[in-house]
Amino acid sequence: MSRPEPDTGTDVRPITEADIPDWIRALNTGFLRTPDVSGTEIADRSSYLVPSRTLGAFDTGRCVATFRSFAQEITAVGGAPVPADAITNVTVTPTHRRRGLLTRMMAHDLTAAKDRGDVVATLIAAEYPIYGRYGFGPATWTTQWTVDVPRAGLDPRWAGPEDGGRIDLVDGADVRKLGPELYERVRGAQPGAVDRDERWWQVGTGVLRLDRSPWTEPFFAVYRSAGGEVQGLVSYQADDHWGDGKQPLNTASVNWLIAAAPDAERALWRYLCSIDWITTVKSGWRAPDDLLPFYLPDPRAARVTTQADWLWVRILDVVRALEARTYEGQGTLVLDVVDGGGHGSAGGFTGGRYRLDVSADGASCTPTTATPELTLDIADLGRLWLGDESAVRLAALGRVREERAGAALVVDALLRTSRRPWCPDVF
Repeated sequence: MSRPEPDTGTDVRPITEADIPDWIRALNTGFLRTPDVSGTEIADRSSYLVPSRTLGAFDTGRCVATFRSFAQEITAVGGAPVPADAITNVTVTPTHRRRGLLTRMMAHDLTAAKDRGDVVATLIAAEYPIYGRYGFGPATWTTQWTVDVPRAGLDPRWAGPEDGGRIDLVDGADVRKLGPELYERVRGAQPGAVDRDERWWQVGTGVLRLDRSPWTEPFFAVYRSAGGEVQGLVSYQADDHWGDGKQPLNTASVNWLIAAAPDAERALWRYLCSIDWITTVKSGWRAPDDLLPFYLPDPRAARVTTQADWLWVRILDVVRALEARTYEGQGTLVLDVVDGGGHGSAGGFTGGRYRLDVSADGASCTPTTATPELTLDIADLGRLWLGDESAVRLAALGRVREERAGAALVVDALLRTSRRPWCPDVF
């Protein structure tokens, strides 16, 4: 089936302050929320929207598509912070689908991001098939576990960490003091993690209460090492459910859990599984190789309930992206990167042939005319950049092409990481 012609009669442009209520209405419509727009939501969104990075498509004066981006840092392999163009709030109203509106908005935003000097663009895709055509590839995955506590085999007499550390309940004000510094330590060691601003902590602790996200005060617990250092924090909620015979069947649901050391992570999961009346623990979004199941005497008590793609990456500058990260080994590789663009529009930013040299002194990436060893699309370079995907697997799928036998093995030896990348946040 042929693709419809672009709708050139619809105006795609950055919004003005006067457009914000209509833009929010279109956003709510796209995400199947009530289209009503409250004064509280207008005030909240107006406080952080950057008009030049907030796009709308307008048909006869009515907003029918939305798109927003903001400045972000993403942690590359090895811990370097990389400037990113974070994309969110993408919708097209059902009456205006398949008219090329997303393509026009994406092209506008990615061109601006390239001009600013952003190294990558990032997003979390609500639907899988949409963003590959714009050069994005799924670079991290996420998993949710449901723990059957009675089956886990844990000692019911557990009363606290055995390592000399301690766990204390704290309030939101404590989290706002302790959380940012702890998270900076965590994200510096976690490829795929993104920065959190002050607003993130305000929303997560109830200082900012949004009409679209009704607030329920969670519990917060902090883990301190034997030396008193804050090494872990968790936010969780509990329901109130009882079965026959007055048997508790309550669930603790984790909103987020961050830990700078395995001892802290182990202690916080053990704490959650030891709370009186809690028979089920839901982990929230975790890395797919999270250690949670193996903290339990019976790992089968942790059942995978969700596993899905999470953070998608679009490389905007191949040289800076490959030089920003570290590598597991040493070697040289010539890549032919195809960046043809999405339907002739949002792309073509950084294609070409590149020589990657990795040594004990670091990595350099330079344009070259040498014979390529591996040919791949920019979206697949995005898949590989954080070390989660395998070039051998992509070759088997026909997504990358070896120009020299064994080149995919060389890519894996250089780029893959011992632990999987992970983005703890949704945006």
